[in-house]
Amino acid sequence: MATEHLTKQTFLDKIFNYETEQEWSYRGERPAIIDFYADWCGPCKMVAPIMEELSEEYAGKVDIYKIDTEAEQELAAVFGIRSIPSILFIPLDDQPQMAQGAAPKHSFVKIIEDKFGVTSEG
Repeated sequence: MATEHLTKQTFLDKIFNYETEQEWSYRGERPAIIDFYADWCGPCKMVAPIMEELSEEYAGKVDIYKIDTEAEQELAAVFGIRSIPSILFIPLDDQPQMAQGAAPKHSFVKIIEDKFGVTSEG
């Protein structure tokens, strides 16, 4: 399963409807990661293949999305994105956490395992 690109509407439907809800209320069935990126961003291009690998390794366990901050400026503004890449980690029953900057794959795996309690095996 490849990473899915979110628009404002698919974000409202799948992640959180910030237009109608005040308190964070995640709509997904699995933990999720959202990669806020731009096509011109060098570090974003380093993170992209890592996100693709993670989406395959954690298929059915973690949903991985991408948001183009150039195309979806409102979403970037809602989350206060000031630098990219910014990665939003969304556990099922806790508040989302934002990480900024490119990181190696093992850093993302550690967060998935520690924060989400999910492993790629079996």
